[in-house]
Amino acid sequence: MSKIALGVDIGGTGIKAALVDLATGEQVSDRVKLPTPQGGEPEDIADTVLALIEQLGGIDDDTPVGICFPAAVVHGTTMSAANVSKRWIGLKAEQFFEDRLGRDIHFVNDADAAGYAEISSGAAKDVNGLVIVTTLGTGIGVALIHNGVLIPNCELGHLEIDGIDWETKAAVSAKEREDLNWKDWAERLQKYYSRLEALMYPDLFVVGGGVSRSHEKFLPLLDLRTPIVPAVHRNEAGILGAASLAAQFPAR
Repeated sequence: MSKIALGVDIGGTGIKAALVDLATGEQVSDRVKLPTPQGGEPEDIADTVLALIEQLGGIDDDTPVGICFPAAVVHGTTMSAANVSKRWIGLKAEQFFEDRLGRDIHFVNDADAAGYAEISSGAAKDVNGLVIVTTLGTGIGVALIHNGVLIPNCELGHLEIDGIDWETKAAVSAKEREDLNWKDWAERLQKYYSRLEALMYPDLFVVGGGVSRSHEKFLPLLDLRTPIVPAVHRNEAGILGAASLAAQFPAR
């Protein structure tokens, strides 16, 4: 029997979860989703994760649980907080969730989880050199992958351009907030990816997040030296990566 793990993807707008078959890397349950509680406070987010597990019908005690989150995560501690409460900064988040859920978990940066999914069975699989996986959503997440190895906790989604944290201008949330058309939004993405290109000289860009389902509307508008492709796992990558990492690196 193939082993099953639970993946939970916490974002600034929504929290989603599903059970994943680790042998195939595919979801074996419906994906359940709830809005991220207003303010993004730790207790409220933990309660929402518990509600999602209940919607899935619960999980066995030996099911690995991986949770990904929009922050740099060092030894289970969240060192930053993007689009959630600042109370997460310096919080022993892995231990916090283990206490609230009553079980061991694996806690990881959300972009790193997405990057790991793309390494395992997506657009970054078997790609040599430097791959930069970006997730476009409420914010911008970035995962660095060199010769198939994930380099964790990259915060290049917060590049400063023209004196502005460019995430606030180029994330999907900015497109929606300002009602930008695809061309105008692509002009902002062009500045962002051009800056990444000048700093890192990658071999490949992979673009994930739910908006990657509409990649044909904006990726062809970008003029870059580096090839840029949509993520294979799109908006499911965080769930798949978190589940896989939980099985690969069990909680201490």
